[in-house]
Amino acid sequence: MPKGYVIMTEAIRDEAGMAAYGKASAASMAEAGARVRVVDPSPHVLEGEWHGDRTVVVEFASVEAARAWYESAGYQEARPLRQAAAVTNAVIVAGFEPPARTTGQEDSR
Repeated sequence: MPKGYVIMTEAIRDEAGMAAYGKASAASMAEAGARVRVVDPSPHVLEGEWHGDRTVVVEFASVEAARAWYESAGYQEARPLRQAAAVTNAVIVAGFEPPARTTGQEDSR
């Protein structure tokens, strides 16, 4: 089962409000087994336009675990703090798992 990732781009309007959100959301993230993988205030944009001034990537055991965290009562209490402090785009995506090689496959090179 592939891992699930929550990716948020944030246009922060209130740094203190975002700090309060971080504290308020920490317990729900720990409970969900989440691991923050990226917090980047200045991603290098290769093409197109990128929203916000910070990008955050949070890893979960699965897409279902990410969705359960996002919909959890603990996170729903913290979410309004983020919404008041930043304009955010958020998605849940599935990680990539390459197909398993079957035993006996020969290298075609």
